[in-house]
Amino acid sequence: MIGAAIEVHRELGAGFLESTYERALSIELDLRGIKHRVQLPCSLKYKGKDIGEGKLDLLIEDVLVVELKAVKELAEAHQTQVLAYLKATGNPLGLLINFHSTLLKDGVRRVILD
Repeated sequence: MIGAAIEVHRELGAGFLESTYERALSIELDLRGIKHRVQLPCSLKYKGKDIGEGKLDLLIEDVLVVELKAVKELAEAHQTQVLAYLKATGNPLGLLINFHSTLLKDGVRRVILD
């Protein structure tokens, strides 16, 4: 997964919208045979009652939640967003990827639901 994101970043560089990186990453994941879903609806609940819907940027192999950003600097709120999606889906692991980073490895954060 990270190798696919690095390839997209290498090819496109920084400066595009998140949706551009999302589409390119989906193509790269397809080329690599990695099962994924894009803009997957995520039911949000409060005390067992539906209160709305979020959307996951990507869900890889039905276990890894991926949130894409294209911002100057990742903020605490971005990590909190990934944690919220992990709680909502029950998935324990997420990646926060910022394509605005000069080196993509500096823009990747692993997020774990404790």
